[in-house]
Amino acid sequence: MEFISKELDDYVCQHTDKEPELLYNLNRKTNIEVLRPRMISGHFQGRTLSMFSKMIQPERILEIGTYTGYSALCLAEGLKENGKLITIDINEELEDIIQEHIDQSEFKHKIELRIGDAMKIIPEIDETFDIVFVDADKQNYANYYDLVFDKVKIGGYIMSDNVLWSGKVIEEVLPNDKDTPIILDFNAKIQQDERVENILLPIRDGILIARKIKD
Repeated sequence: MEFISKELDDYVCQHTDKEPELLYNLNRKTNIEVLRPRMISGHFQGRTLSMFSKMIQPERILEIGTYTGYSALCLAEGLKENGKLITIDINEELEDIIQEHIDQSEFKHKIELRIGDAMKIIPEIDETFDIVFVDADKQNYANYYDLVFDKVKIGGYIMSDNVLWSGKVIEEVLPNDKDTPIILDFNAKIQQDERVENILLPIRDGILIARKIKD
């Protein structure tokens, strides 16, 4: 995920608002107690998600892939007064840590955690979303995109994380690498979708933002 030098990354973070104390504590707890802590959005990406959400001022957000809840708490910062964020994760072992930090947040009444298979949960959700943030199992990225597309408002956004795949998207694909071709196909799918306008931002491991312009 390291696309710029540590020195430059440090400078960027020094000139970015600090993460709230709750998020700092969640970040620390994740790195100490949870497997694969690099999956957490973290300070810089978290402030980016918060800023996007505040610019869009959404009423409804859907997050696919909660992990320990860091990105959900960041996105919730921009919700309108009557706003709601639904976040889905399949790992029930993380439920306690997620809910613990949601409960400590000023946005707790706006966040709904659902534990289970997003492929089964999404079709049951009767909501229309301003933002969908996808950060779950990569093999289903295209499926998630197709499942949520009709639930996104015209002018709404589908944001997909990890689309640079640690830089592997521009490297030769190794014979035993099953994940990189999936990411390459997904990125091409969005690029070729005339129903959206899109931009791929090299933030952390890459965020592909697709803005829906027609059904």
